[in-house]
Amino acid sequence: MSAKSATVIVKRLQSPHQSEPFTQYLPLSKEMKEEAFTAVAEILDAAGGKALLKSSGDVYIKPNAIDSKPYSHTRVEVVEAVIKYWKENGARNIYLFENCTQSNFTRMVFALTGYSDVCKKYGVREIYLDEEKNEVVKFKNDKMKNEAENDYTETVFRIPKFVASNLIDRASENLYINLPKLKTHSMAGVTLGIKNQWAFPQPADRRADHNYNLASKLADVLGHIRPDFTLIEGVEGTIHGHYPVTAFADKCVLPFKTLIGSTNVLAADLMGLKLFGLTPDEDARHIKIALDRGYGNGVESVEDIEIIGADDFVPPNQPLPWDLYPQFPPDVTIIKGTERTCREGCQNNPLTLLQILAYDYGGKGGFTIVMGKGHSDETIDAIQGRVLVVGKCAIKEAGESLVSRLGKKNVYFSGHCNDLCATTNALCHLMKVNPLVMAPMPFLKSIKLLLQAKINGTQARIPFFFAHMLKVV
Repeated sequence: MSAKSATVIVKRLQSPHQSEPFTQYLPLSKEMKEEAFTAVAEILDAAGGKALLKSSGDVYIKPNAIDSKPYSHTRVEVVEAVIKYWKENGARNIYLFENCTQSNFTRMVFALTGYSDVCKKYGVREIYLDEEKNEVVKFKNDKMKNEAENDYTETVFRIPKFVASNLIDRASENLYINLPKLKTHSMAGVTLGIKNQWAFPQPADRRADHNYNLASKLADVLGHIRPDFTLIEGVEGTIHGHYPVTAFADKCVLPFKTLIGSTNVLAADLMGLKLFGLTPDEDARHIKIALDRGYGNGVESVEDIEIIGADDFVPPNQPLPWDLYPQFPPDVTIIKGTERTCREGCQNNPLTLLQILAYDYGGKGGFTIVMGKGHSDETIDAIQGRVLVVGKCAIKEAGESLVSRLGKKNVYFSGHCNDLCATTNALCHLMKVNPLVMAPMPFLKSIKLLLQAKINGTQARIPFFFAHMLKVV
């Protein structure tokens, strides 16, 4: 028996990846898809196979489906491979569930990614967590010394009853498979197994404390819910953040051709970090916090992990970048607070969207964005024209002054620490980008899916369809 505290199984895919630029998001070749199916089965077999099933026989699969944008979500081919495996290995019922990012709704993401088609093919039940009823759960807030500077603004969150019932109350009966995408993250360092569970707080409850407190809150969710198995899909991995600008894909997407599996989510995440050449101490505080809290079941570092199948792994010569690719529209002025500007919220949240709207959708510039805390009167008084004020710190310092001087029609607000819906409404109007172009689907089908989501009580925060025409913030 291994002296290590956990085992990670790594499979490297040998089939050639696409020869076309990554700016073209393509399905996997037949050869690579077949190899991925085989690799997924081998990983799950090595972890115990049918023995992983619990008393109910039910399997709950949580992919990373924040959006349908290329490389932002778990590849549908790997989702299908996991579903097929459990369909053939005794699962009674299989559920595929997700709660996509703010400014979107899960029903549409499932349709656009192909997840819905796979679910229909295998008789899997789709669960859109934004349409589920909730119960209130406390953030664990079991913070270690110096984990965060201040107490949380919001100490509770609404969790879908589907999650609370099946993954907390009945965790001993149900098999929960965590299926994230291998991505860096401009606000959290990486988005792997732990970060994939940030879908469990409902969208509106993710906005508060999406600042220096984010790392602690990510660990808090793990304190409530532990995956039984984590399988990181790294056919490709993203650098420069989790939401790559498609126009920058050849700079921000790498063909890792790697799958990582473990019954220990922290062990899996540590291996994911290793692929990027990153460390929890320097690059992913939520992983460091989870380790310090003892959530690793004996794993405190990568030295505590037995790694199977990575004999040919060579770490990068230097850490791969997780911050945003340093290219922004030259005609947009970005003003950051001198006292504090949290990359976890009011900085990199709007800057990510700014890049996407500018370089993927031809958005126009000619305005200013103010963010963070610590702005001099001289700096604010020098602003002319239209301005977006992001985050409650900047709004408190500069909002009233800007409205008084420039007029309400020229000042846009996005409150909280990370309000992606409000930011989308503002930037789509400022940059004259129709929000609907970001969902590549016929208008009538989009409306149909939205109506279905609304009828079913979606709590998703969805941008105004005509935000490019009418100012709503």
